[in-house]
Amino acid sequence: MDLQTQLEELKNKTLDQLKGFQGNQSKELQDLKVSVLGKKGSLTELLKGLKELSATERPLVGKQVNRIRDILTEAFEEQAKIVEEAKIQAQLDSESIDVTLPGKKVALGNRHVLTQTSEEIEDIFLGMGFQIIDGFEVEKDYYNFERMNLPKDHPARDMQDTFYITNEILLRTHTSPVQARTLDQHDFSKGPLKMVSPGRVFRRDTDDATHSHQFHQIEGLVVGKNISMGDLKGTLELIIKKMFGEERKIRLRPSYFPFTEPSVEVDVSCFKCGGKGCNVCKKTGWIEILGAGMVHPRVLEMSGVDSEVYSGFAFGLGQERIAMLRYGINDIRGFYQGDSRFSQQFK
Repeated sequence: MDLQTQLEELKNKTLDQLKGFQGNQSKELQDLKVSVLGKKGSLTELLKGLKELSATERPLVGKQVNRIRDILTEAFEEQAKIVEEAKIQAQLDSESIDVTLPGKKVALGNRHVLTQTSEEIEDIFLGMGFQIIDGFEVEKDYYNFERMNLPKDHPARDMQDTFYITNEILLRTHTSPVQARTLDQHDFSKGPLKMVSPGRVFRRDTDDATHSHQFHQIEGLVVGKNISMGDLKGTLELIIKKMFGEERKIRLRPSYFPFTEPSVEVDVSCFKCGGKGCNVCKKTGWIEILGAGMVHPRVLEMSGVDSEVYSGFAFGLGQERIAMLRYGINDIRGFYQGDSRFSQQFK
């Protein structure tokens, strides 16, 4: 029997075998394909006979081989589809669906605890007549430092390790630049300026349980006529009571910030022990919560505001700090690691 006849017989035999496969015979179908078209299959074995053909016959038989391989490959693919469809249909026929059963619950997400904290703080300020103003995360050195009374050679710049993009462009280290830009634009003939600027800030810091290279701040600024330290204290007392409970008290301690004078650190009475002393407040009865002070006259003057007529106060607090204290979170990295088990605690 010549090679061409053997090839035709292999084709016809294989096509006949393919017709009988059922939905539960996908493995058998694959085995047949390998036995015919595989590297050691029947078609490959017949190809070994090409070397015995004459130079005239070889191209003709080679075309026949390619034609038969294409026919069989397509046939196997078609039969595989038929087998798969039969398999699916058999599964459907054997399964019963009870449409009265309750559906599966879809897990719903929730806003991040920092978003919740920020929005709660913003709502408090909106209720007090403040504006919420956003700013740039990529900022000029001029607005980030110089307009905050921190000239280029000021040693207090070392307190804020900074990510510089160029000599004059940086990732902001606080949201204070928004205050400077807003001061430049505010028309005091229409009334005092009352604003808060929430947002993300960046400092080249070591990431550990209490520090991160990025975190969030919400800074407040009030500028108008006859604004005093008493106004600052009253505002802060209201904020703290809203955030931590009506029984909370605050105390002001002298401090230093280049952009305020005088400056204070603000402590809140410990919400765990009520001021008696515990591990949360380190036995002092107080927890440091934010920094504040009266706006430095130079900061006002750099915005063209007459410091003899106008005065103001500013303060800054961190959303992470607030959330950690309120919810007993002991590692700041939990806010940023994207673990859904962490977020689900704050629904």
